[in-house]
Amino acid sequence: MCRIAGVLNKKLDTLQLETIVGKMCQLLQHGGPDDGGIATFKNDNLVLGNRRLSLLDLTTAGHQPMQFTDRYTITFNGELYNYLDLKAELIAEGLQFKTNTDTEVVLAAFAKWNTKSFAKFNGMFAFALWDNEEKIIYLVRDAAGIKPLYYSTHTTALAFASEIRAFAPLEYLSTKNENASVFQLAYGYIPEPVTTLKNVQCLPKGCYYKYNANTNKGNLFSFNYFSFGNKINSEIDAKQIIHKSLNNAVQRQMIADAPVGVFLSGGIDSAIIANLASSNSKKNVHTLSIYFNEENYSEKKYQDIVAQKIGSNHHSILLTENEFHANFADFMVAMDMPTCDGINTWFISKFAANEGLKAVLSGVGADELFGGYPSFDRIKKAKILAKLPKAVLLGLGNINNKKLARLSYLKLGGIRGLYLFLRGHFNTKQIAQQLGAYEKDVWNIIQNMPTSPILENCEAKNTASWLEYNLYMQDQLLKDADIMSMAHGLEIRVPFLDNEVIESVFSINENIKYAGKMPKQLLIKSFENILPKEVWNRPKMGFSFPFAEWMKNSEFVNELSHNNNNDYTKKACQDFLSGTLHWSRIMSLIVLKNKNLI
Repeated sequence: MCRIAGVLNKKLDTLQLETIVGKMCQLLQHGGPDDGGIATFKNDNLVLGNRRLSLLDLTTAGHQPMQFTDRYTITFNGELYNYLDLKAELIAEGLQFKTNTDTEVVLAAFAKWNTKSFAKFNGMFAFALWDNEEKIIYLVRDAAGIKPLYYSTHTTALAFASEIRAFAPLEYLSTKNENASVFQLAYGYIPEPVTTLKNVQCLPKGCYYKYNANTNKGNLFSFNYFSFGNKINSEIDAKQIIHKSLNNAVQRQMIADAPVGVFLSGGIDSAIIANLASSNSKKNVHTLSIYFNEENYSEKKYQDIVAQKIGSNHHSILLTENEFHANFADFMVAMDMPTCDGINTWFISKFAANEGLKAVLSGVGADELFGGYPSFDRIKKAKILAKLPKAVLLGLGNINNKKLARLSYLKLGGIRGLYLFLRGHFNTKQIAQQLGAYEKDVWNIIQNMPTSPILENCEAKNTASWLEYNLYMQDQLLKDADIMSMAHGLEIRVPFLDNEVIESVFSINENIKYAGKMPKQLLIKSFENILPKEVWNRPKMGFSFPFAEWMKNSEFVNELSHNNNNDYTKKACQDFLSGTLHWSRIMSLIVLKNKNLI
């Protein structure tokens, strides 16, 4: 795992480019504390940069940017989980290797198969690969979108980085995106491909951007795309393929030359991952959990049950309100793109790093694939309501009722309309009030955003899975997991988003996948032989903190309430303190104020 950056700009000389990319890498050092380097191509006005977190081949042989023959150079962020299989295949084809890294396998695979190699990769990655013969640079992102990659082609120059903050040394890209605050208040995060910089965007998952240095022109191509099917039509077959594919994924993701642990929340998903990790490890696996004095939020009982069952080296950490407040400012500094969440991941990653771990497995992705959210029960009604006349939907937006007011979002149509109705934070009227804008302008901004197509002939619950997978998980959970873990030099691996697992689950008939009275019942049945009954036979809590109570005593809330000229923002603070506004809504306002976006 690393952080990457680079600039190709014919208007800047080599020394200027090296200085800029050096500064970009300094801003990314937290995510790559073990090593750093740059590669300069003077004749092409190109500099590639890298900050390395060493997990495979911990020697200097893994230094990046890495070269393969005299033709190819790469700066790579991520992990290629099937690199050993690919390496064996490439050796059989006559290719030779100098290191034990997956990075060299990526280079060799590209040398052999060119862009067709990308679809062969099973892992989480974002990388830039330079072909010094063709004078072409490729920006590539994994199929599940686990690792982010931002880029710009503004002013006939290419710039890219793992985080938005890294673009700061490029003054010509400093213009802020004035619409970012609208999206933050609507979604609770900034949805892809939008960023807080006007001329910087996020590379879509499963895609590569091919940029020609001679012509200064580029094109976007897709190399992998997951879609639903009905190949598996029996529960027995479904359980077998789920168990097999997830076990294979965990086995692949346990490979590392540095310690790997498991986040153990006490819920179903992390309990499954912990059990599989334990069975695929020769040593007692490390598990990490957070618990609280507030019993209504603490899952320590269930964490301990799983840890004792698998005999893990369990690290159980008490998080108190005082520690929450003492670290909140550091959490805000770690944040790259605005988000209303992520602090839970920031704390557990901090504790994991303190225990000497460099990588951990997480249960992210299971809820989206198997139906773990309320949206799976609400989606059918939402699709019916979406057929109401647009004038009716718009009128409902003026009703002084939080849930009914979100009905107006269905006027947008498509997957984003459904999503904002089900998960939206503030409605358009509230957003306009918070920003001192016209509601019509807010509507135009949200309507004109590039949207993901709703799947044709898609059943209701698969539609819910699609929107949770492509919006909430993609734009918030994965982004938060990446930024908040890398702030501590830690890598989060997500076995549920392994290519084999996604393809397997997407191939299961909806009537089997979501059957039963319990959420994720098929997943539970697939692992009922290893899951303690106490873990799954109880209400879902989620990986959450006593935020609502703690934040009422936060100096950030106090600052927002008292040093603000917007009466609507003051009213939002009052509503939060009285318990009528969710903590995540007030977090969005705090974040936007902290980042000078309102």
